[in-house]
Amino acid sequence: MNDKITEEKLAKYFSITGQALKMCKDNLDKKRLKIAKDFFDMASRYYSDAGHFRKNNDYVLAFAALNYAHGWLDAGARIGLFDVHDSKLFTVDDE
Repeated sequence: MNDKITEEKLAKYFSITGQALKMCKDNLDKKRLKIAKDFFDMASRYYSDAGHFRKNNDYVLAFAALNYAHGWLDAGARIGLFDVHDSKLFTVDDE
């Protein structure tokens, strides 16, 4: 069982969440812009926090913050705040 949070594992999840952030940034729902921006802001802040924890070698908190960041993005995608269609990065259809 691989239960260690390694630098390689962190790098993988930073990459995935970074891609998701970029995809969401320019695809905010115009009708619910304030809410979409709020979700995006929360995700961005958790992503930034993850970077801070990583620099301090606190991989557990970095990994947790990455999961929160991606959770905000994924929730926003599911309710249509982000117009994204990538089932590899989000739990949405590829339409």
